[in-house]
Amino acid sequence: MKYNKLAIALAVSVAMGAAHAQQKDNQQQEKNEFEQIVVTGTPGGTAVRKVDASYAITNLSAETMTKLAPKSTAELFVAVPGVWAESSGGVAGANVFVRGMPGGGDAPFLTVQLEGAPVFQPPTLSFLENSSLFRMDETVSFMEALRGGPNPVISNGQPGLTTNFMLKEGTAGTEGTVKYTTSDYDLQRLDAVISGELGNDFYYMIGGYVKSSPGIRDAGFTSEKGHQFTINLTKELDNGKINLYTRITDDHGVWYLPTPLVSGVDAGYTQIGTMNRQATIQYGPDGTTQNIDLGEGRGWDGSISGGKINLELGNGWTFTDRFNLTKGDADTLGLVPDGNPVALSSVADNGESAVGVASGDTYSGSTLVQQIGRWVVRKEIESFTNDLAFSKQLDALKMTFGMYASSYSANDWWSIGNQSYHVIAQGGENLTGIDCNDNADSCGWNYDINSTGDGRTRAFYAAFEYDVTDQLTLDLGVRRENHVIQYSVDEGLDGAIDKTVDYDEDSTSWTVGGNYALTDNSGIFVRINNGSKMPYFDDFRDNYGNYQNGNDLVFDVKQSEIGYKLAGSNYSLYATAFFNEVESSNTLVPGAPAELTVNEATGLEIDANYVFESGLNINMNATIQDTEITESSSGNQGNEAQRQPGWQVRITPSYDIELDNGGYLTLYGTIASVDDRWSDNGNTVVLDGYTKIDAGVNWEMTSNFNLRVSVDNLTDKLGLTEGDPRNPAAPNGRYILPRSVRLSVGYNF
Repeated sequence: MKYNKLAIALAVSVAMGAAHAQQKDNQQQEKNEFEQIVVTGTPGGTAVRKVDASYAITNLSAETMTKLAPKSTAELFVAVPGVWAESSGGVAGANVFVRGMPGGGDAPFLTVQLEGAPVFQPPTLSFLENSSLFRMDETVSFMEALRGGPNPVISNGQPGLTTNFMLKEGTAGTEGTVKYTTSDYDLQRLDAVISGELGNDFYYMIGGYVKSSPGIRDAGFTSEKGHQFTINLTKELDNGKINLYTRITDDHGVWYLPTPLVSGVDAGYTQIGTMNRQATIQYGPDGTTQNIDLGEGRGWDGSISGGKINLELGNGWTFTDRFNLTKGDADTLGLVPDGNPVALSSVADNGESAVGVASGDTYSGSTLVQQIGRWVVRKEIESFTNDLAFSKQLDALKMTFGMYASSYSANDWWSIGNQSYHVIAQGGENLTGIDCNDNADSCGWNYDINSTGDGRTRAFYAAFEYDVTDQLTLDLGVRRENHVIQYSVDEGLDGAIDKTVDYDEDSTSWTVGGNYALTDNSGIFVRINNGSKMPYFDDFRDNYGNYQNGNDLVFDVKQSEIGYKLAGSNYSLYATAFFNEVESSNTLVPGAPAELTVNEATGLEIDANYVFESGLNINMNATIQDTEITESSSGNQGNEAQRQPGWQVRITPSYDIELDNGGYLTLYGTIASVDDRWSDNGNTVVLDGYTKIDAGVNWEMTSNFNLRVSVDNLTDKLGLTEGDPRNPAAPNGRYILPRSVRLSVGYNF
């Protein structure tokens, strides 16, 4: 593992956000680290001081998230220690890695919650991970990110990372925000939110956005467009509170894929354009054809509706119920590179030239071309989740008993492959005069499926917390889960069912922790847990042989942590050392056999913040980790885990200036450095480390009017997030997003 290239820097940035009074509230919140409250990770969602929590958790306020200026939800996760997030693929479909846990793509160890309930029970299905189902806007109040800790026992039993997004709620006074955002890539976006009181102790919050743009990597057409609407109703009761919400989203963007690493191709390059977005694919044994528009890209067209009930029942009893219904389509269409760039003369029928299908232009033999797959994945999902808990306080002992239930389904139709040679150019067109292109059955491979899957997860959990002394608290949690999957696959789209699954298995997870308060604002904690990575639909398809041979496909995840916490009125330090051992599987190409692995990871996470009286605030978060594949069915034991940096560090300074007219000017920024990573488990290709700088300024011109400018990737750094996941030896890679500038103008009332 390499640590010699560690680069730390600072930068400046800016955000848009609150009015004058709100700005003061944000500054006070940043200074009052000692009293920060978290709700994620506690049985029943009971609030606890962050400094008293016996696990590692990061919380981001609305203002902090605005400063990050995320272009996708996954971009927020870069601010969480222990997490490596690759959000270079566009508005959806990020790759998220947690604490060295194995994975080749998507986010198998990430769960996204809304108001404490998972947005979808499976953390990852092929071409779908949880963050793709959630869009950021002005209706979000804050986010909490819990790593390890009690995760294996609560919620959906996710042993890795759980991120919980909380919505804004109405108050007695009517208030709101209207914000317009544009950019140097012609983003047009309008956000609005309003909240207030409907009646006696009955409040509302309504908000959303509409947007469009050709994309940061200009596709030559409106490649990113969408809208979202959210309503959150809150009723305050004498003995508690009830929330009901619905969130309707239709948001899509072009799927950015790895590009050929050749001269003339940079971070602004994308395969898709007006000359190739419309295509014809063939599938099934009879070569059925279908016209498609690859400009649909990747996204989410659906809704998440649910609620939360918190009640004090008397005699020390409390009741909590969190539930939601998620339903919609999460399709993926895109142009996927396959193999090396080659000279046209080596594949043209006449050995000299070929003709563009769209333009009719003749391309010479020296033109670089590449096989590009036209991939179509249709995915219809639905889930209902309910998590209820009863808690009882008995002097020094608190007991919680809960039941978690989720039913979910995914219906898939795929035709992936459909290769054809395209010109290597921005939106390079398809060619005729190449046998492979003109006779589809002579070129490459296709993997076509039609599948239906239904699942049910039922779990009972119990948690106990005991105050041994005023300083020492011990806790114990246990979860017993039943996992049922019914799944069938027609591979080849020939009408015959090739694989069927009727699965019913149980697993037990547990966690034990202790917290010792050194002072009122500092302490240490230790924790061990044992959880499970449960199988979902794609796991059975890729591991069908293992399933047929009696393997239950339940993978163990063992973790241990020790942490130190210090929080004062203007500073905080959270440091957590971790060790984990994780069983998992990984498939390079859909339909191919999976590699079974056991990974070990040891690391240290640091999250520190200091606020100076002068108005300067400095935050640093860093992760150092060492990973090793200790067992591998593909002979990769002894190697490091793919796509996992040995270290990464982010330093984020901000500086507040009070202006003579009563306004505020805030300068802020981030310098993020990341180590080299291996592109694959075979450790054959190195992705070089890089340093990226973001910057911005927020000007509170009046008590109501504000302006924000933010610059992402200020120096236009050409860093790579991944190579070619299907063919590691091929010279393809996906760049981080190029430099972009955003301007926002907001009015608060």
